[in-house]
Amino acid sequence: MKKTGRLIGLGLALMGLLLTAGCGGGETTAEKETLMVYNWGDYIDPQVLDDFEAEFNVDVIYEEFATNEDMYVKIKAGASNYDVAIPSDYMINKMIKEDLLLPINFENVPNYDLIDAKYKDWSFDPENTYSVPYMWGTIGIIYNTTMVDEPVTSWEILWDEKYEKNMYMLNSQRDTLAVAQEILGISLNSTDEQELEQAKQLLIEQKPLVSSYVGDEVKDLMVGGNAALALVWSGDAVTMSAQNPDLEYVIPEEGSNYWVDSMVIPVTSQNPELAEQFINYMCRTDVALKNAEYIGYNTPQVEVFEQLPEELTSDENFYPTEEILNNCEVFEDLGDAQPLYDRIWTEILAS
Repeated sequence: MKKTGRLIGLGLALMGLLLTAGCGGGETTAEKETLMVYNWGDYIDPQVLDDFEAEFNVDVIYEEFATNEDMYVKIKAGASNYDVAIPSDYMINKMIKEDLLLPINFENVPNYDLIDAKYKDWSFDPENTYSVPYMWGTIGIIYNTTMVDEPVTSWEILWDEKYEKNMYMLNSQRDTLAVAQEILGISLNSTDEQELEQAKQLLIEQKPLVSSYVGDEVKDLMVGGNAALALVWSGDAVTMSAQNPDLEYVIPEEGSNYWVDSMVIPVTSQNPELAEQFINYMCRTDVALKNAEYIGYNTPQVEVFEQLPEELTSDENFYPTEEILNNCEVFEDLGDAQPLYDRIWTEILAS
């Protein structure tokens, strides 16, 4: 999931406007519709966007965000007229509460029927009014088997001094705090200040061992053999292990975060019907398969799952069993406790 913002299709849109403006008299070309999409970095096959533009004769302006919180702040401020965004579960719930999302007209999204029922009716959108599942996964540890010769079963290995300056943690508040919360047996949604202080102290104790807190660059770093261990999202682990067979991914025995990212229509949308057309397109089997193969994350689309390699879908660390998932927890909106988490995180980073 991430990072540096980019614009796709903007140049073509501007070129089209200039050509139209330069035509004096005679026949003019109708201006294309524009769709603004806001997504995590490295979280879509670029060809999917190109194909959508060609098939539906539209221009896509595509921008990326690094965290759910970054995305929320920008949409809350109304800084851009995004038509589609792809936040995570707990953030969707927060945006629903704050009237930042439009209800989806599912008559325009018939491919929603291809989404597995197990990814519907979640607590963040219990009536399936505002969101369509995009990808799901877990967080866990990826490790280099040439540098780690012991079984990796617990989060506690990230506190082992023999890996000092040989590990990466995510520069992501909820995900990194979750590791300490799992070790301490604390709910990932705890709002108890004393419990959160304990998690903070544990991460402060760990910090001298950490090479750095990173984002999407962790993929290149681990593929390149720059560290022994890293906290990562499961889909990134698929990509990394495909590029470097020495890398293995594990969901630690204490448990993990089980998340789902979904497509939503922000209130900033200038064209909700086109947004629904795009969401429907993204759920189409050929498109969703291309996307899943490109980014490596777990698909909620039934027909796509059936076409994925068995060696991937049978690996319980990438497609966890119900037993493993029952030991995981879904992030929830923290509500009034968010400033507490913000303070704890700021103090960890500043330590």
